[in-house]
Amino acid sequence: MGWWQLNADTLARSRFVISPLAETFAGLKLLHAGQGAHPGEHSWLGTHLPAYRDRLAADPVTAHLVRAGLGREWIADFLTPTPRDGESFRDGIARVRATRPADARAHLRLSLAGPLPAGLDRDDLPERAASLLEWVWEETVRPYWGRRRRVLEADVVARTAQASRGGWAGVLDSLRPGGTRWLGDNRFQINLHEYPPREISGAELLFVPVTAQRTGWVAWEDDERYAVVYPCAGVLAGDADRVVPAGLSALLGAGRAAVLVLLGSPLSTTQLTAVTGQGLGSVGRHLKVLREAGLVTRRRAGRSVLYVRTAAGDVLAEAGGDDTGAGDVLGEAGQGDGSRRG
Repeated sequence: MGWWQLNADTLARSRFVISPLAETFAGLKLLHAGQGAHPGEHSWLGTHLPAYRDRLAADPVTAHLVRAGLGREWIADFLTPTPRDGESFRDGIARVRATRPADARAHLRLSLAGPLPAGLDRDDLPERAASLLEWVWEETVRPYWGRRRRVLEADVVARTAQASRGGWAGVLDSLRPGGTRWLGDNRFQINLHEYPPREISGAELLFVPVTAQRTGWVAWEDDERYAVVYPCAGVLAGDADRVVPAGLSALLGAGRAAVLVLLGSPLSTTQLTAVTGQGLGSVGRHLKVLREAGLVTRRRAGRSVLYVRTAAGDVLAEAGGDDTGAGDVLGEAGQGDGSRRG
């Protein structure tokens, strides 16, 4: 297994970062795989996969580049520069485009674990990679970025609260279950591959969520900045496609019913806002009514306040789930109310 050695200060100074470029590369990986993990991804692929395949069919060199760059166990480093706090997509893609052609070819040889195919022995690989990632961003990510960013920010809130409650070990274990794990003795397992351990004490350590559920990688830059890219919490990625029972919606109102359905597990107002697409004020009013009715309670977790259904709320939500009529999708209910694969 691959693991990093780090001291307590490095972990204490670590930060969560939202990266448009990482989200875009995760989208590229999902398009390349062509298979989603939940209904939301299936729908997204249904919308964008045909155009992606048409684009690569018209550009065989770039198609070959994508296949080689994703590799089997190792992603070509120049495709995923280590994220930086507050970096825009424009600035991130500029770093991809600025890669020296010789470095791009070397990275591809590493991802292929062998010689570079003749068709990729060329100097325009960074430009081709940047152009494809720009297409993925503009056509398949940017139209949804406002909502995706809220989902990612909500994940960060949840992870931060988890660290406050139980320490970093639980957070690291949960980033990619079965892949990342706190081993003790200042050792952090990053994947299951037999890579040599790395000493990263004193470096900047970043955790970067993406919405694609079957992805993740690590990256580092000059031994000064390390990043772990991981799939955000499944409840945030998948619940937007959960149906609110029509009977419960008629009883409570669509927006309020959506909030109650989601609170089978504790969530903050920020998370609820991200998942439902409702405004913060609307979510706050719904929570106030649900609390006064005894259907929801709240508790503090570190600096966060989390809401969860009471026993009475569970009974009502489960009874509403027996409704066989049509319902509203949660996402619609509130309207108007150096990289290495891990």
